Amino acid sequence: MAAVAGRTYPAVQFEIEPARVDAFARAIGADPADGVPPTFAAVYSLGMTAPQLFGDEEASVDFSRLLHAEQEFEWMRPARVGETVTSRGRVDSDASRRGMRFVSLETETNGADGQPICRSRALFVIRS
Repeated sequence: MAAVAGRTYPAVQFEIEPARVDAFARAIGADPADGVPPTFAAVYSLGMTAPQLFGDEEASVDFSRLLHAEQEFEWMRPARVGETVTSRGRVDSDASRRGMRFVSLETETNGADGQPICRSRALFVIRS
């Protein structure tokens, strides 16, 4: 297993479709008329970049030992229905301690205008 700290993955685009936003909003008890719920960032930001880390053979993330420790978001502005956003993930850190591996993935998401929408950070713990 090679440490992958500093690795940046290719940018991925995601269209924020009205039907998906409506379904998500209803699932969390929000009113779809209020626009894109902030927590939808788990779909267009982290949800688009984490699979790149998990699919990276050099990262060697073993799903049978994977725990999701924490996740946080910082919003610069709300995402908009119908907007196409671009997310880029980067492995901030990859360290082993006490028989466990800690991998931190940071993602920055921008709107079509290039302006930042949100920044996410997820910490994955992989048991040895």
